Amino acid sequence: MQKIEIMSIQSGTDIVLVRQAVRQLSIELNFSLVDQTKIVTAASELARNTLNYGGGGTVKLETLEDDNRRGLRLTFEDQGPGISDIELALKDGYTTGQGLGMGLGGTKRLVNEFNIVSRVGEGTCVTITKWR
Repeated sequence: MQKIEIMSIQSGTDIVLVRQAVRQLSIELNFSLVDQTKIVTAASELARNTLNYGGGGTVKLETLEDDNRRGLRLTFEDQGPGISDIELALKDGYTTGQGLGMGLGGTKRLVNEFNIVSRVGEGTCVTITKWR
């Protein structure tokens, strides 16, 4: 049975709550410990980006069933300044803040599916999916 939950990301506490919810769903989906860690790490990074760069937003958590596999899809949305050059933002070492610039590219490597749509002045939507 599919589960869908939408969570607000407006503070550091919300990032912790997102991490906990993602871990719980990944356990319910019988993800391996390694895959649990990957999806929680990716969720943490994107939740932090949503807060720090997008000024806050939401994440939609969805459990998926497709033939013989199960997965978890996370969609992070904000109405922040947007990303003018997505290709550049995905390169390791690129940052517009204080981080190491590993966030988006690193997140992409942790999941099976990664999609980003961003419009300058309108915001960013990042969708990731991890399959078991």
